[in-house]
Amino acid sequence: MPFDSTGKISFDHIYTAPDPRPFFGTLQRVDYQIPQLAKPYFTKLIEEYQAERGIARPTVLDVGCSYGVNSALLRCETTLDDLYEQYTAPGVESLGRTALLERDQRLVRSRATSDGARFFGLDAAGAALDYAREAGFLDETIYADFERYDPDEKQQALLDQVDLVVSTGCVGYVTEKSIARIARGSRPWMAHFVLRMFSYDPVAESLAELGYETAAIDGVYRQRRFASTEEQEHILDALGTAGVDPEGLEAEGWLYAQLYVSRPKKGAAAGLASTLNAVATEDEDTAPDERG
Repeated sequence: MPFDSTGKISFDHIYTAPDPRPFFGTLQRVDYQIPQLAKPYFTKLIEEYQAERGIARPTVLDVGCSYGVNSALLRCETTLDDLYEQYTAPGVESLGRTALLERDQRLVRSRATSDGARFFGLDAAGAALDYAREAGFLDETIYADFERYDPDEKQQALLDQVDLVVSTGCVGYVTEKSIARIARGSRPWMAHFVLRMFSYDPVAESLAELGYETAAIDGVYRQRRFASTEEQEHILDALGTAGVDPEGLEAEGWLYAQLYVSRPKKGAAAGLASTLNAVATEDEDTAPDERG
């Protein structure tokens, strides 16, 4: 596989397929797990917003959503392992796209909670967005590249409805340009899992100009295994250049992320960080060894 400009293996090809089977088949082989680890934190974030703002169904925007994995996990009573099985089990490769969509639509109808959030997805991968919307994982989609362009009128109307923004690994490819364009309208709360090879500082500084404060959550979180020794060497070099110590983490064969929260209210980010720091001890699915 080719490498991208950051030194990581490029997985661009898995986002252009008409359905998620290449996505899940490829990422299962490298033990991709960050959406599952993120789920209890995003769930708590939604609950905190509901309690503080009194909004029963807040709108969550997943940046870099691809096929709607985060929203599927949050919307439905399912796990990432369930999704891996659903898209890679024997016989699944013979299904047509329509049959696959109908099966996913049944999943949403049977397992979706009635008291949760609405989910919007933002991505530059049109095929992935189309599938996630048709399957019912996402309520609305924004097909855009905010790194280069401001939102158009229709896109801005959707952004103005957003209460919460989440992501699991896109920051670094998506920069402060996109995040600031998203934030300018409704000033949503934000929670981003950011690979340690990337700095969140430019995003935090850009958000500070809009009145936000940022805080880091304790701990680190496994994203996936390195796809090859060569990829690991590239990333270790990048971490060294950035002054980040990989000992005991990336040096052991995994990419790791950190979680940051940003809120547009003085002192609010630290309070939210304190609440989310308690999630690891509250949720049995997020054991210390899984977090790193």
